[in-house]
Amino acid sequence: MRLRLFAAAAAAASLAAFAPAAPPGPGAGGTATDPFQGLEDVNGARALAWVQAQNAVSRRALEGDPRYESFRKEALAIFTAQDRIPTPRLRAGEVDNLWQDESHPRGVWRRTTVDSFATDRPDWETVLDFDALAKAEHADWFSKGERCLQPEERLCLVRLSDGGKDAVSIREFDAEKKAFLDDGFKLPEGKQNVDWVDQDTLIVARDWGAGTTTRSGYPFVLKLLKRGQGLDQAKEIFRGSPTDVQVGPDVLRDPDGKVRAIVVQQGVSFFSRKFFLVDGAEGTGPIELPMARKAELRAFVKGQIVFRLAEDWNGFRAGDLVSYDLDALRRDPASAKAVLVFHPGPEQATEGAEATRDYLIVSLLENVRGRLAVMAYADGAWTTKARIPTPADDAVDIVDVSKTSNQLFFQVQGFLDPTTLEVADAATGEAKVVKRLPARFDASKDVVEQLWATSTDGTKIPYFLVRPKAMRYDGSTPVQMFGYGGFELPYPPQYRPEVGKLWLERGGAYVIANIRGGGEFGPAWHEAALRQNRQRAFDDFASVARDMIRRGVTSPRRLGIYGRSNGGVLMSVSMTQHPELYHAVVIESPLIDMLRYQKLSAGASWIDEYGDPDVPEQAAWIAKYSGYENLKPGVKYPKPYITTNRKDDRVHPGHARKFAAKLESLGDPYLFFEDDFGGHSYDADPVANSARWARHYVYLSQQLMDGR
Repeated sequence: MRLRLFAAAAAAASLAAFAPAAPPGPGAGGTATDPFQGLEDVNGARALAWVQAQNAVSRRALEGDPRYESFRKEALAIFTAQDRIPTPRLRAGEVDNLWQDESHPRGVWRRTTVDSFATDRPDWETVLDFDALAKAEHADWFSKGERCLQPEERLCLVRLSDGGKDAVSIREFDAEKKAFLDDGFKLPEGKQNVDWVDQDTLIVARDWGAGTTTRSGYPFVLKLLKRGQGLDQAKEIFRGSPTDVQVGPDVLRDPDGKVRAIVVQQGVSFFSRKFFLVDGAEGTGPIELPMARKAELRAFVKGQIVFRLAEDWNGFRAGDLVSYDLDALRRDPASAKAVLVFHPGPEQATEGAEATRDYLIVSLLENVRGRLAVMAYADGAWTTKARIPTPADDAVDIVDVSKTSNQLFFQVQGFLDPTTLEVADAATGEAKVVKRLPARFDASKDVVEQLWATSTDGTKIPYFLVRPKAMRYDGSTPVQMFGYGGFELPYPPQYRPEVGKLWLERGGAYVIANIRGGGEFGPAWHEAALRQNRQRAFDDFASVARDMIRRGVTSPRRLGIYGRSNGGVLMSVSMTQHPELYHAVVIESPLIDMLRYQKLSAGASWIDEYGDPDVPEQAAWIAKYSGYENLKPGVKYPKPYITTNRKDDRVHPGHARKFAAKLESLGDPYLFFEDDFGGHSYDADPVANSARWARHYVYLSQQLMDGR
């Protein structure tokens, strides 16, 4: 008790430094309207003192709970189990994998043969040990992947992240010699996009110095860097604008590794792009391609550049896949004609598209379940070659494809169905299971339903409910409801062992609300909740909560919600608009202060999604929902658990800090915890990840299960 009182007093004393009695003037740690702005100083002494005091309170409340250690151990066993499915990456005719466990939390890049990978006990050979590298260099290195030069795929550009940040350092590595090259390419830390042109040339988008990054902190200048050159000697081949979101290259290659073209993507906003063709290693051009502004380059196969449309264009519909012939674009872009690759039906959405040597693999959602189609190109037209068989009610994800053959790996999973890894031949459509994940929790007592709620404007909103078969419809079931609703990201069924073990096995239920703003039904589902229509996503989420309460699935006393990143907007708004509906709110890595988000980290890149607070008309409709601005005195809010990460260089930790500080100033209960590594994805270290989920589920258990 003395420790708790001391921690609370320290937190209050630290808070006082950011919330003076009178509104502060310039330079006083905030602004007249935002007394907690000083908490945006990520590594500032006062801000860190406040964080440390808050962490002490939360550790006492969560890690001091008797359930914490058992939750942590159960989660750690899941995340570090030796019988997990190794995620395969096809390289140089073999299979690579980044493996993390308790003894190697940073990961080991290892490889084996295709035949060995298919066995129960593959014969793995270590290529690069990231734990050993971090120890040797006294650094906080985590792997963010590598890009290897085709066709040999021996020379690789390894992306090293400090503590899980999006910004990476890049070094050239010889995968056969298993060593970094002393005289190889080395690019210092930055948010950068880099690819090979040939063995001695890179195409690089990065911060080249003053005036070369956008308002969002991403590069807009593209250069060719030759082996042996310093960054100051690189040759500029494309320059966008500081008002862009970012600029990046796509190097298009034939299966033999020959460069056919370089396409430059100029992201004029988050969802709008211009595409330019650059030919040759010297970067001649560029020539703008006649493509819709709202489109994404997805693949290159059989000489066809495949795009996914996010808007109606030239007789095609939003969600369609279309392609251009590269040679026709070279001859005369103005006269080149796009052709239809795939048109999704009314309950379908095109989710992804990847090219093997000869075919295009299209992943689809049909009523929020996964499907795979193989498309073939010949004589100027596309046809469906095959449908790869998959279960009717599960999600399907492409894991990796071969560029030199027609082999692909994909995974299948459901809420109660452990993940399987399958290998398929695109030429025949035949598939077989390679790996099966053992069940991580007892699912025999649970059942999955897809239900529909009616939103405020009459739109039907689907949601998945995973519940005990013996559930009583009396409102007594503790429910954890997840929502996101943004950036056209769909949330189909997922096998989440930590949810099953720490929540379902203990009698809880789990819900995914497929609200507008996501990608469950294609671009129109996303567009419906953009910018000035954002309130629709919040209304959809509340409608799902009310629908469950109406059915007797749960009650406000037993209903908790969880969201992260853009889901943090949803959580903070749900809490402030409907405090009567929820008793627990987990807000992780969140955006919350929506009137300042564009000034923090990469926030300006998301103006397409939310609107621009610097424009008065748009600020007015953002202010109506922004969780930070709409916290009010005298309201009984549910006690939230707010958590963030200091190494998050995508969504600024100031959002979470300031929301907690404002709750404290209003005298409202909350818990706040800030980790000091992991980045925005927060999945760099399985040991830290197990502690993260243990804290989550201790909080949810305290709020929703205790007192039954």
